[in-house]
Amino acid sequence: METQFNAFIVNKTEDDFSAKLQKVTMEDLSPGEVTIKVSYSSVNYKDGLASIPNGKIVRSYPFIPGIDLAGTVVNSKDKRFSEGDNVIVTSYELGVAHTGGYSEYARVPADWIVPLPEGLSLEEAMILGTAGFTAALSIHRLEENGLRPETGSVLVTGATGGVGSIAVAMLASRGYHVIASTGKESEHGYLKQIGATEVISREEVTGDKYRPLDKQLWAAAVDPVGGSTLSSIISKLQYNGSVAVSGLTGGTDVPTTVFPFILRGVNILGIDSVYCPMETRKELWSRIATDLKPSDQLHTIKKVVSLENLPETLSKILKGEARGRTIVKVN
Repeated sequence: METQFNAFIVNKTEDDFSAKLQKVTMEDLSPGEVTIKVSYSSVNYKDGLASIPNGKIVRSYPFIPGIDLAGTVVNSKDKRFSEGDNVIVTSYELGVAHTGGYSEYARVPADWIVPLPEGLSLEEAMILGTAGFTAALSIHRLEENGLRPETGSVLVTGATGGVGSIAVAMLASRGYHVIASTGKESEHGYLKQIGATEVISREEVTGDKYRPLDKQLWAAAVDPVGGSTLSSIISKLQYNGSVAVSGLTGGTDVPTTVFPFILRGVNILGIDSVYCPMETRKELWSRIATDLKPSDQLHTIKKVVSLENLPETLSKILKGEARGRTIVKVN
């Protein structure tokens, strides 16, 4: 193991902020029972916030961001893992309060680690990453609440983003009629390529005027947007329909009334991928490697960058210019 290695470091002082590639040592990593040689990480909106001075994600500086990683165990003090094991780490405090995946080596608590399931490569695990896990958890919860392909169409908002793109591909691979919503007219072809049956604009979701109860359009929805978009979805879900909500890029306020819930039996399913119990986490990664794996679309939605490319890449995701999934090849 190298005594010095590369990591992407953000640092903030009273007078300055920096985000750049630097040499670090093991002493710069947070504590943990397992040391991993990182093969891939990925780029998420939360990582973008970690790369700016007022993102309110990083707890202390200097710091290594990256909220997920896939790699190979090089040292373990926990009997559950051995040298040479391929593993995945997503969420918990990784890349927020615990040094993350934008480093050639990471050290993490053993309780955060999922063994790489058969059927997934390390690269595929990070094409999916936190966004893919969130999409899978959304679909899992919707199906727990009765969603089936024959139930009706499923709306996916923010469909060109990480969660949205993977949700479209996963739903399509399971035979659902997927309606993808985007504000980017130029991306309609991309969304149909990854599995969308129909593509509609944001305005077709929200309408010109909010109505507490509107025409029933969709059996379910995957919504990583929130805000007024979520309000409109709730008003247009079919009887006993559900929306799985995992994001707030559209805002935190959700103006609605009690009517959709007591007159149509509508359900809001909150999706928390950060502290999802390990038992559920392992079950979902197994599903992601099998019946939820969008095999044909995975490499269509990916873009690969290096640690050196991170400043430009993180800036793009904050500006809403990213499409699909950007993965970081670390080693």
